[in-house]
Amino acid sequence: MSGLTHFDAAGNAAMVDVSSKAETARVARARARIVMKPETLALIREGRAGKGDVLGVARIAGIMAAKRTHELIPLCHPLLISKVAVEFEIAPPDAIEIEASVSLTGRTGVEMEALTAASVAALTIYDMVKAVDRGMRIEALRVVHKAGGKSGTFSEAGA
Repeated sequence: MSGLTHFDAAGNAAMVDVSSKAETARVARARARIVMKPETLALIREGRAGKGDVLGVARIAGIMAAKRTHELIPLCHPLLISKVAVEFEIAPPDAIEIEASVSLTGRTGVEMEALTAASVAALTIYDMVKAVDRGMRIEALRVVHKAGGKSGTFSEAGA
């Protein structure tokens, strides 16, 4: 299984040994989008959702999720994260754009932590307003930027 780092020579799943890697500054940003009825977006934007501050709760959920990624994704390393930020952009008429950024100085990247933060923030939005809109869609979850480490920098066009 050449090229895939989470498999050993026999093809078994394995955690990557990062002990010999240099500690470097690493950062990753991930984005997701949640699409909903315009009326649902208005509830969130105007602070009228029955469960409270939807975006505030989603921000905290995303931050907490990034810190616990290693508990959710089996071969991820537990990391000493320096910073997690989760931001939202209202995208009328029917969506919220989510961007999560994660940084640290360490031996492995933080793409999975950024992806986890963005996805859990989106799931939290869904949970908080599903009573009024079960048809919401979470879309376009992806890494838009990563820097640091041996593999260098990746940026999605326009990110």
